[in-house]
Formats: sequence, C-alpha cells, structure tokens
Amino acid sequence: MQTFTNQTKIPLSMAVYLATDHYDHIPGTISATKLMRPVRQLVLSERVPQQLNFTDILSLVKSRVGTSIHDGVEKSWKEGHYKQAMLRLGYPASIVDRIVVNPEDSELKPDSIPVYMEQRMFRDFMGERISGKYDFLAEGRLEDIKTTGAYTWKLDSKVEDYQLQGSIYRWLDAALPIPRITQDHMAIQFVFNDWAGYKVKSEDGYPPRQVEQKLIPLMSVQDTEDYITNKITQLRLYKNSDETLVPQCTDKELWRKETVYKYYRKPDSYAAGKRSTANFNTSAEAFARFTKDGGTGLVIEKLGQVIACKFCPAFAVCTQKDGYLADGTLTLD
Repeated sequence: MQTFTNQTKIPLSMAVYLATDHYDHIPGTISATKLMRPVRQLVLSERVPQQLNFTDILSLVKSRVGTSIHDGVEKSWKEGHYKQAMLRLGYPASIVDRIVVNPEDSELKPDSIPVYMEQRMFRDFMGERISGKYDFLAEGRLEDIKTTGAYTWKLDSKVEDYQLQGSIYRWLDAALPIPRITQDHMAIQFVFNDWAGYKVKSEDGYPPRQVEQKLIPLMSVQDTEDYITNKITQLRLYKNSDETLVPQCTDKELWRKETVYKYYRKPDSYAAGKRSTANFNTSAEAFARFTKDGGTGLVIEKLGQVIACKFCPAFAVCTQKDGYLADGTLTLD
C-alpha cells in the first residue's frame, strides 16, 4: 500500500483529496502506462522496501487536478448532461437522440452514434495480461485528455509518449470481436493549467486557447506489438539482475534538459553571480563569441539538468541518480 506524507501541513480537507487515489489498479496485469516507463524504473521500483515507499501529497496536486477534470468530463457524458449541453450548443435533437454512451454491441442500432468513455480493455499476450483504459472514443477516433503546462504544447515534447499510449490502446482494442478504434490517428485534448492570455501574441507557438486539440498519428498495430514484445522481454531479462546490470535510463527518459554554454564577457560577472552575456547550445558557438570578443571572457558549461528522477518510484534504490546528485545535474529543491 502506498504511504503518503504531509510535510507541509496541508489542511485535512485538501489532504484527504490529495491522498485519495481514484485509479482502478488491477492486480496481476501490466498496464499500458507501465509499458511506457523505463525498464530500470519498472524493475527497481519493485525492490523498494515498504518503509521507503512513500510520497508527499504536495507532489500530487497536478495529478489530482488532472484526475478531477477527467472525472468531470466523464460525469457530463455518463450522467446524461450531454443532452442539454449539446442542445444549448446548437446541435439538433435528431443528432442528440442518436447518441448512446458506453453501449454493448448488441444494443447498437443502425443509426446509433456510440460514445465510449473510460473503457477498460484486457489482452493476454506472452503469458502476461495487458490492460488499458482510454478516456474517450467517438466515431472510431481515440481521444485522451491531458492537463499540463502550456510549454508542453509549445515545445511539442510529449508527442511520442502520447502516440505510444494511444497505439497501445488501439492494440488492445484490436483484439476485441468488433474493434471500436477505427481511425489511424488520435486526438489529444489539452487543458493548460498555467495558460496566460497575454502570451498568445508575444510568444511564437504559444497555445491560442486554454483548451486546444492536437491530432497525432498512431503507430501500426504490428509496430506496437513489436514494442510490447521487446518491453516484456527486457522486463523478464532484468527482473532479478543486479542493479548495476539493469539498463540505465536514457536522456529522454530522464527528461534531461539541453546542456547550455554560458558566456561571460567579463569573468568577474560569473564570480559575482550575475547573468551571462549570452547562452549557446554548443561549445563551438560559445568559444566563437569568446574569440570574437578578444579571448578575455569566460565560458561555463552548465550540464543539462535531469528532471524525471525526482518523480521516480525507484529513487531510493537507484544508483544512477547518485551520479547526477554528485555532478549537480540533479537537484532536489
């Protein structure tokens, strides 16, 4: 059982909200989201002693807000609120009356418009039971709701993760007697928790609205199965291996930021803690500027920070993160 701490003394009304886990954990299965995680995290997280397996509830705020939005969308459809809402939005009653939410195949009529939400799927594969539950499906198109920061949209940094998650859902769905996911792309419905309207005109690529949609192509069913086969094979290979033999997380899995080369025209500025004169992505660019200015400045390499370790359930038993703590590329503040 997951243990929670409340180190910042959040009041009980909110503490209970943050400590409540609505996810339907299914024993004996490998979830779609688990298949997406690094092999090292999956293997080592099973070795964390119970007394070290705790999470402070303050770190769960973004996750719980995202879950609340999911629950609100689900409630608006499953409790029938969509009927009045769609009429207010101008949809004709002839369309609204044809919508059926989470119907059985036998309940569908020729003119039905099925909408599926929070459907849990299972598939037996390689001696394992794989499971996954998608957010929303209509007209054969999968949709996933993501509550995140605006820069996730601007930097396009999570597209591969979203594509893989949706592709695993389609792979699970493909095993059904009558598959429901029939389109080759999915839609991500973004809700930006830090959106600021004044940045729309001042920043290129900033999301124009607080709620935006992005279409993402899905992997083929066969390519998805190849990925799953490889991940299960690796999990079995390293399940009982010494920690030093388990593959280390890649920079992508670590959410490592780019290394920056900071140039100071006046070396004393660095010692005084002042801002750099200019920042560069490569040492060649930084030293070109250094040479141009007469070679009297200073170039400082700031290694790209790793972020994912802070949220990794295997943190307590992983030695890879110890190296990052030692070289300063991982900080816990």
